[in-house]
Amino acid sequence: MINILFAARPERWDTYEAPLRRALEAAGISAHLAQDIAPDKVDYIVYAPNSDLQDFTPYTRAKAVLNLWAGVEQITGNKTLKIPLARMVDHGLTTGMAEWVTGHVMRYHLGMDRHIVNPEHAWTPHTPPLAAEREVVILGLGALGTACADMLLALGFSVAGWSRSPKDVAGVTCFHGADGLSQALARAEIAVTLLPDTPATTNILNAEALAQMPRGAFIINPGRGPLIDDAALIEALDAGQIAHATLDVFRSEPLPQDSPYWSHPQVTVTPHIAAETRASTASEVIVENIRRGEAGEPLLNLVDRDLGY
Repeated sequence: MINILFAARPERWDTYEAPLRRALEAAGISAHLAQDIAPDKVDYIVYAPNSDLQDFTPYTRAKAVLNLWAGVEQITGNKTLKIPLARMVDHGLTTGMAEWVTGHVMRYHLGMDRHIVNPEHAWTPHTPPLAAEREVVILGLGALGTACADMLLALGFSVAGWSRSPKDVAGVTCFHGADGLSQALARAEIAVTLLPDTPATTNILNAEALAQMPRGAFIINPGRGPLIDDAALIEALDAGQIAHATLDVFRSEPLPQDSPYWSHPQVTVTPHIAAETRASTASEVIVENIRRGEAGEPLLNLVDRDLGY
């Protein structure tokens, strides 16, 4: 029997215990799953970065840390973590993200706000271009970015994407590197940011980057708060360079009440709801990696510590 430590906030145990046990049973894995196991007896750690477990030194027998979050920036710098770390790539979360992004892209593409909020009862007919005539650029072509691209492509949008390293996504015009970022931004009528939070991506949408976008462009950020230079975005919105921004993630959450984003007429704030890990599907992902570990197979979604994701 293998020992699996559930190391997350206590309230998450009630959410995950039953789905994890069902997934283990379905996989035919005999395991002791608990919130409290002697460190030297633990084989796998199901982990959330905001848990009390921050020193991995005593876990001498553990084979892997299996993250419950898609984001790993809070754990990659932990010097005590020497064993493999797998991030969460949950198909439930991925689908939810693609649906949320597609909804906000359609909102901007169709100009829906002018009809939803129309206090003057203005009769102003406006015919939007077809989706094929609208340039959407996704910054970040990992699992989430690719899923969003696929859904937008299915609706007929012209989709381009940018990543730090070369990527090849069917139907997507792919750019990479510093020069590629400028080329991608230059065509981004609607930009979606789905990059990880690393030193290389902090403030990637700064004043210079925002100025490279078509005037009147839209920004959708369900990725990470630090991707955007907040002061530069406010300035670009005030100047009309950026028409509107929908922001789901922020440097500080909950977003402070005195943040200018709350009152800015060209900003939509959503409370970090673009995507959420589903306990049922996340448990299947966790258990599949445990099965792989026990079978001597490569683990899925391993984190590259040098890249930070």
